[in-house]
Amino acid sequence: MSLELNDIQGTVLNNRPMPYFGAYVAFRIEDAAAARTMLKRLIPRVTSCADWAAPTQDAWLNVAFTWEGLRRLGLAQDILDAFPIEFRQGMAARSAFLGDVGRSDPSLWDFPHGNNGFHAGLLVMASTAEGRDGMLDLGRRALDGLDGIDVVAHLDVGVPPTMREHFGFVDGLSRPFIEGQGGEPLPGQGKPTKAGEFILGYENELGELARGPGPEALWRNGTYAAIRKIYQDVAAFRQYLRQAARDAAGQEKVAAKMMGRWRSGCPLALSPDVDDPSIVADPERNNAFAYYEDDLNGAKTPVGCHIRRVNPRDGLQDTMAYARLHQLLRRGAAYGPLLPEEVMEDDGQDRGIVLALINANPGRQFEFVQSQWVNDGDFVSQGLRSDPIVGRRDRSDDFAFPDKPVRRRLTGLPDFTATRGGEHVFLPSIRGLQWLADMQTGNA
Repeated sequence: MSLELNDIQGTVLNNRPMPYFGAYVAFRIEDAAAARTMLKRLIPRVTSCADWAAPTQDAWLNVAFTWEGLRRLGLAQDILDAFPIEFRQGMAARSAFLGDVGRSDPSLWDFPHGNNGFHAGLLVMASTAEGRDGMLDLGRRALDGLDGIDVVAHLDVGVPPTMREHFGFVDGLSRPFIEGQGGEPLPGQGKPTKAGEFILGYENELGELARGPGPEALWRNGTYAAIRKIYQDVAAFRQYLRQAARDAAGQEKVAAKMMGRWRSGCPLALSPDVDDPSIVADPERNNAFAYYEDDLNGAKTPVGCHIRRVNPRDGLQDTMAYARLHQLLRRGAAYGPLLPEEVMEDDGQDRGIVLALINANPGRQFEFVQSQWVNDGDFVSQGLRSDPIVGRRDRSDDFAFPDKPVRRRLTGLPDFTATRGGEHVFLPSIRGLQWLADMQTGNA
């Protein structure tokens, strides 16, 4: 089995260049005909997986729609009604279930969602700022002469000069290997994941064909992405580490226990006592670990840490949970200026990360992981404890991990992050985009 790479939008399967310069642009649709004209103009610029290595204009462009956007584009109601309920309702409407409460409540979001203006979106990436800006100019020209479609948000993203996200961690080291993508899995990626977990039109881990609504031309080789804009309170994170440990070495250890990796990206599973950046530099080693045989109880990598929650690997073996049904392809990009090192007070600047979490089933993939693994600890006998880095704090604010000479419990964890935007979007295939552009309003 091989994937139809020339029909799948490129960001679905491909890693981003390092470094890179990108942008998320959100549109509001008021006129279906104008939106379809814009789409026709954009399609020749859309990057497929097959084009990823040599994109036009040395930049990458991909297109997504919210459910409301598809409705405003003119998609027939019976097709709209057959999309997954999570996509139909939109992420803001599901905030209580997802743990977007308190200062993460949708009323505080600064990036639009599907119910208040986000109907279509562009993801632009390039290896240079000039390449990004050039592709954005092409996107703007797609609006020339069109009324009824407007830009409502623009957020530049990329990799900070430190090559790390704002809390100081190297990012993007782990991802599933997908059946049919080509090549061989790296150590630690395990058995290839069925392509239908991430792309519609292929068999999934349940042995079923992952399908979408309406004609196959609309959904085959398409997928969903959960977009999350997450504010990072870097000052609060630094202050808490200083409170939790007397010296820099102790602070680094606490940070590593909360994440599951040292800030260099070195996994605790392979070097639990000291950081070893040489492991990170070796793709044959930096992800080559599991939990069941060697660390089931979390003596090295705490069972409640971030990386073990979002990717339990084989740590749930012999339990009722089947982790392979809840995998995600994660695409992360930082936004906002760095807080200078050693600065301990917040400077009022907006900074954080934008996540694009690729999944073919928003309910049992993204929403399950967010609600059950990130924001609840029951699946690893942690009760109401949430993810120590990105979890909600209204039900529990502590984190425990094995230590020497005795187990350690951190208390009073503040909200290190806050959701500032979120939406389920649909990324049609290249042919799916063309089908949408060619359809007649209400007759799809």
